[in-house]
Amino acid sequence: MNPFLVDCIGYAALVINLYSMSTKGEYKLRLISLIANAGYILYGLLIGALPIIIGCTIAVFLHGYHLRRLSVNKRSNG
Repeated sequence: MNPFLVDCIGYAALVINLYSMSTKGEYKLRLISLIANAGYILYGLLIGALPIIIGCTIAVFLHGYHLRRLSVNKRSNG
Protein backbone atom coordinates (compact mmCIF):
# COMPACT_ATOMS: atom_id res chain seq x y z
CA MET A 1 0.00 0.00 0.00
CA ASN A 2 1.08 3.56 -0.64
CA PRO A 3 3.16 4.79 2.36
CA PHE A 4 1.52 8.22 2.12
CA LEU A 5 -1.94 6.66 2.44
CA VAL A 6 -0.80 4.56 5.40
CA ASP A 7 0.51 7.68 7.13
CA CYS A 8 -2.78 9.47 6.40
CA ILE A 9 -4.66 6.67 8.18
CA GLY A 10 -2.37 7.05 11.21
CA TYR A 11 -2.77 10.82 11.25
CA ALA A 12 -6.55 10.54 10.87
CA ALA A 13 -6.67 8.25 13.90
CA LEU A 14 -4.55 10.76 15.80
CA VAL A 15 -6.85 13.67 14.91
CA ILE A 16 -9.94 11.67 15.91
CA ASN A 17 -8.27 10.72 19.20
CA LEU A 18 -7.36 14.35 19.94
CA TYR A 19 -10.90 15.44 19.09
CA SER A 20 -12.31 12.87 21.52
CA MET A 21 -10.38 14.54 24.33
CA SER A 22 -12.14 17.84 23.65
CA THR A 23 -15.66 16.42 23.89
CA LYS A 24 -17.96 16.71 26.86
CA GLY A 25 -19.51 13.66 28.41
CA GLU A 26 -18.08 10.24 29.03
CA TYR A 27 -20.28 8.48 26.48
CA LYS A 28 -19.21 10.71 23.58
CA LEU A 29 -15.55 10.61 24.62
CA ARG A 30 -15.53 6.80 24.76
CA LEU A 31 -17.40 6.40 21.49
CA ILE A 32 -15.04 8.68 19.58
CA SER A 33 -12.01 7.10 21.28
CA LEU A 34 -13.27 3.67 20.25
CA ILE A 35 -13.42 4.86 16.63
CA ALA A 36 -9.91 6.35 16.91
CA ASN A 37 -8.55 3.10 18.33
CA ALA A 38 -10.14 1.16 15.46
CA GLY A 39 -8.21 3.47 13.12
CA TYR A 40 -5.02 2.82 15.06
CA ILE A 41 -5.61 -0.93 14.73
CA LEU A 42 -5.87 -0.55 10.95
CA TYR A 43 -2.73 1.57 10.95
CA GLY A 44 -0.91 -0.98 13.11
CA LEU A 45 -1.92 -3.77 10.75
CA LEU A 46 -0.65 -1.83 7.75
CA ILE A 47 2.75 -1.08 9.30
CA GLY A 48 3.06 -4.43 11.08
CA ALA A 49 3.23 -2.95 14.59
CA LEU A 50 1.99 -5.62 16.97
CA PRO A 51 2.20 -3.41 20.11
CA ILE A 52 -0.17 -0.87 18.52
CA ILE A 53 -2.55 -3.61 17.44
CA ILE A 54 -2.61 -5.26 20.89
CA GLY A 55 -2.88 -2.03 22.88
CA CYS A 56 -5.62 -0.54 20.74
CA THR A 57 -7.55 -3.81 20.63
CA ILE A 58 -7.60 -3.82 24.42
CA ALA A 59 -8.69 -0.16 24.39
CA VAL A 60 -11.54 -0.95 21.96
CA PHE A 61 -12.82 -3.67 24.29
CA LEU A 62 -12.53 -1.40 27.34
CA HIS A 63 -14.35 1.46 25.61
CA GLY A 64 -16.99 -0.95 24.35
CA TYR A 65 -17.52 -2.34 27.85
CA HIS A 66 -17.91 1.12 29.35
CA LEU A 67 -20.20 2.28 26.53
CA ARG A 68 -22.42 -0.73 27.19
CA ARG A 69 -22.40 0.00 30.94
CA LEU A 70 -23.31 3.64 30.35
CA SER A 71 -26.08 2.64 27.96
CA VAL A 72 -27.57 0.13 30.42
CA ASN A 73 -27.40 2.65 33.29
CA LYS A 74 -29.08 5.31 31.17
CA ARG A 75 -31.94 2.94 30.29
CA SER A 76 -32.45 1.82 33.90
CA ASN A 77 -32.41 5.41 35.19
CA GLY A 78 -34.39 6.82 32.26
